[in-house]
Amino acid sequence: MFRRSPSQRGHLRPKAGLQINLDIHGRIGSTLDAIYDRYEIPAAGWVLAPNRFILGRTIERVELPLVENCLAARIEGRSLFARTGLLVHFTAPTIHAGFDGTIALEMINLGEYPLVLRPSLPVCQLIVETVEGVPIRSDSQFQHQAAPTGSA
Repeated sequence: MFRRSPSQRGHLRPKAGLQINLDIHGRIGSTLDAIYDRYEIPAAGWVLAPNRFILGRTIERVELPLVENCLAARIEGRSLFARTGLLVHFTAPTIHAGFDGTIALEMINLGEYPLVLRPSLPVCQLIVETVEGVPIRSDSQFQHQAAPTGSA
């Protein structure tokens, strides 16, 4: 169910100086690719300033096969980090049965102080749940994603 993904630039930070209005509808992966720079957090860490947003991804690739009595999951931030102001995956935490890919992490620092993020920092947890019966397959635009924007 869990596999380590190949190492690649896994975090995205907003590009500076863009003057755009996002019209969010339909598939947004290519738009996200255009407005974010891919960035690999160095071992020494990277500072997430207060009121700044970054897209990250899990190192692990999650596969939740669509079979009878299958599994679904939720990704939740950890209270240790929440108490510093770091919100992780604060909307749409559901990982549906049938999903296969790395999990995008929407992270924002709502605290007063800059936070140092490091590779493999355990900022979230996966809560796995049993789904009774066989759900109807409904692939999202993020199926098989390997990047936080939904790219494969």
